[in-house]
Amino acid sequence: RMGGGDLSLLSNMVEKGWLGKKSNQGFFTYSGKKGKPSIGPEVTAYLKDFTGGNTSDLSETDIQNRVVARLVNEAAMCLQDEIIENPVCGDIGLVFGIGFAPFRGGVFRYLDSVGTSSFVDTMNGYAETKGQQFEPVQLLKDYAASGKKFHGN
Repeated sequence: RMGGGDLSLLSNMVEKGWLGKKSNQGFFTYSGKKGKPSIGPEVTAYLKDFTGGNTSDLSETDIQNRVVARLVNEAAMCLQDEIIENPVCGDIGLVFGIGFAPFRGGVFRYLDSVGTSSFVDTMNGYAETKGQQFEPVQLLKDYAASGKKFHGN
C-alpha cells in the first residue's frame, strides 16, 4: 500500500550515520541546541548525486500535502479496518507515537479543521496526476460526501 519512492536515499543516509539530531547530521546539519539547522554541503552533494542533478518545481505546500495525504489515507484505512477503535485513539497514537504535529491534534482533527471534502478533492487530484497511491479510502470518501466530522459536529 505504501509503495512508490526510492528508499535507498534514506538507507544510504543511515549507513553514513546521518541519523538526524542525535548525530547532528541528517537532511540538516545541527549545531548545538539553539542553532538553526542548515543543509550542509555533504548532504547537498549527496542529494545532487542521488537525483542526477534534477530539481523539482514542487511548492512547499504541495510537498506537505503529498506526504500528509499518504499518512491520512493510512490512518483512515486503519479506522475503516477497525485496527484502531476510534479517531481519538488514532490521533493520540499519531501524536505520541510518530510525532505528528501536536498543534494539529492528530490526523483526524486535522481533517476536521481543513475539511475532509476539501482534502479528499486534493487527494483525488493527486491520484489523477501522480497515481493510485493517493486514491482516498472509502471511509474518507464517505465522510467527504456526508460532511461528517471525525470528532463530532
